Amino acid sequence: MTNKELLYVEDALGHEQYFQTQFSESAEKICDRELKEFTRQLSRQHKAIFKNFYDLL
Repeated sequence: MTNKELLYVEDALGHEQYFQTQFSESAEKICDRELKEFTRQLSRQHKAIFKNFYDLL
């Protein structure tokens, strides 16, 4: 892999971690049960995307 490709991979993994963390933290602050579950689901999806992407490497 080139340096540019490695930087792209690092960015992509970092973005997925960021999204997962943000959705998880937001879910804890939300009072509406339906919206809270939706943000938790988004957090789990980004965690799975990170894991799948990482496992490919």
